[in-house]
Amino acid sequence: MLGSVNRVLTGLAGLLLLVLGGSVLAVGLGAPPPSWWLYHGRHDVLLTTARRTHWRDAGWWWPTVLAALAVVVLLALWWLTAQLRRHRLTEVVVDTGDGGSALLRGRALETVLATDAAQQEGVAHAQAVLKGTRTAPRVRVWLQLEPDVSPGAALDELTSRALTHARESAALRKLPAEVRLTSVRHRAERVT
Repeated sequence: MLGSVNRVLTGLAGLLLLVLGGSVLAVGLGAPPPSWWLYHGRHDVLLTTARRTHWRDAGWWWPTVLAALAVVVLLALWWLTAQLRRHRLTEVVVDTGDGGSALLRGRALETVLATDAAQQEGVAHAQAVLKGTRTAPRVRVWLQLEPDVSPGAALDELTSRALTHARESAALRKLPAEVRLTSVRHRAERVT
């Protein structure tokens, strides 16, 4: 849900900037301004001297403008870091049993878990993604089931086999999992 909201807001912001930037460029290159345009020609300035100095005597104006701009910049930086943040766990800390620890690549554990789950009877495709922290990972598993497979049986087998194997091999006390089940959709074919 959050990803789709993010895409919609990013698309709307991009469309707004494209329309405004394109309008400014077109008017600057000599095109007649649209009827909704704030200015009347290509030689109009964004802020006239009267508009720029109108609030000069009010002591609150410029600090308010600067504070609002600082908030906008901080929100934009927060959004940018949220976009760049990794959504997958890159490594898991594994207890070696001798008081030390080792690092296990997250992709390796995901691949083994997905391969183990895909080998279950009635599973057409499986995918796994690790989330959480290095010491407390969580896993999200997607299973695509054949039409004649019971979802409960597939979930029981995944829990007792693939998830247990992954948890024990990585020496984790627990491995919480979110499992999403879908079924394969076969296209109808014409028989002649």
